[in-house]
Amino acid sequence: MTFKRWLLLIGCIPMLTSETIPDTRGFQSDPQQRCPIDAIPHYQAARITQAPAIDGKLDDAVWQTARRSTPFRDLINGTATHRDTRAAVVWDDEYLYVAYWIEEPQVTATLTERDAPIYQDNDVELFIAGRDGYYELEINAHATIYEVLFFWENAFKQYGYNTLKEFDPTHPLARKFNGVGYRSHPRGKRIGFWNWDYPGLKKAVHVDGTLNNNTDHDKGWTVELALPWSGLSSLAKIDGRALPPKPGDVWRMDFSRFNTYKDAPPSKDSGGWAWSPHGVWDSHVPECFTFVEFVKTP
Repeated sequence: MTFKRWLLLIGCIPMLTSETIPDTRGFQSDPQQRCPIDAIPHYQAARITQAPAIDGKLDDAVWQTARRSTPFRDLINGTATHRDTRAAVVWDDEYLYVAYWIEEPQVTATLTERDAPIYQDNDVELFIAGRDGYYELEINAHATIYEVLFFWENAFKQYGYNTLKEFDPTHPLARKFNGVGYRSHPRGKRIGFWNWDYPGLKKAVHVDGTLNNNTDHDKGWTVELALPWSGLSSLAKIDGRALPPKPGDVWRMDFSRFNTYKDAPPSKDSGGWAWSPHGVWDSHVPECFTFVEFVKTP
């Protein structure tokens, strides 16, 4: 869910348990209980010894054996969706790898320029959260990406993010952001850097069918991402989390899909689907992100 959608419509942290009191500067349980903590998915991302070829096909042994997510559910209602969408995560010392399987009988995409408004196409999205900020990536079936790095405004100066040279709040593409459908987040506003590009990002898409041809029936499309751990140094530097993670470390990530169409009534399809529903039309709620634990073996 994006800044543009807002206009159109209007961490790495330890696993939270009853024995773990969260840092008040970071994640807490959602105060409005949009996503009760015991309802948030937990996933174990396996460490791999042979990297996949980043071609979007997901036919490497890595992805054939990786545990896939449960089917994505409606972002707001948490209900089942009429098309299957799943994700999986693996890792090694160099990269975080993420894959998506997207069922789609008519695969379409129009935008081909980096940081174009990808949310105007059908897309899948990845959010990676740190204590005081998070990264957003969107990708369509052309493999065109849109990305932003956000920091919570109340932490940006207090914890020294403004000292990192790539984050100049006076840059024309640095903007204040107050969420989409959840505009009363207890941490307040964010500063988004639309000028930031993830260094070394690898991405690929494979279409099982014919793109932008509605005279036949497609099976869908798949997405493959490889994100160097070094690219997350801005989110990890201030609070000293390990890059790459250590086995047992838990991060918060969000995996979602947004469509330019909705299923017909009586379905309550919002057009946004996610691994971990948010209870509100807004992806920018890190307290609702899936728990991803990094392990040596599944």
